[in-house]
Amino acid sequence: MKSRCLFTISAPSGAGKTSLVKALLQKRQDIAVCVSHATRSRRPGEEDGKDYHFVSVDAFEKMIIEDVFLEHARVFDNYYGTSLQGVDDLLNQDKDVILEIDWQGALQIKQKIPDTVAIFILPPSREALRQRLTDRATDDAGIIERRMADADREMSHYSDAEYLVINDDFNQALNDLECIIHCESLKVGRQNIKNLDLIDSIVQETV
Repeated sequence: MKSRCLFTISAPSGAGKTSLVKALLQKRQDIAVCVSHATRSRRPGEEDGKDYHFVSVDAFEKMIIEDVFLEHARVFDNYYGTSLQGVDDLLNQDKDVILEIDWQGALQIKQKIPDTVAIFILPPSREALRQRLTDRATDDAGIIERRMADADREMSHYSDAEYLVINDDFNQALNDLECIIHCESLKVGRQNIKNLDLIDSIVQETV
């Protein structure tokens, strides 16, 4: 166990995961998101190295062969992957690390790093999810139906996580996320690493 924690946050598209993580990062300077690699095209306003590390399919497949990724998956006809080195670098900077990832990726990471903490975010209803996708005004009806079908598959795996957050009220959901991260920092194993000298000076072993 490390003194800092790796979190995976999964959710169906439209549940508000990205907005919640962005707000969490604004509140906490000791939390970082590991930027994933992706083969999809860059969208307007996105920056390479900030939103994703944008790479070609050939480059991504070479990285798979070289075992660069902690996890990778094909989603919406594109590859996405998380670099093991990227995660380690952030943990070694004394930061908790968040991965915004689908349930398949979260499962892969849990198998490789068992003390990873998995969080799942659900919308308050399927109707609310559909409305959020519609309100984006970026996808046509066909794409929205595809995203809803994918959301159903994603949401069926909510019980794979240790924590479940319902994003009905945004501020409450944000507070729930922050509470989860704080509680994990208080686990005895992590406190032993962070405060070993203090604990040793207070707690005396008995025979």
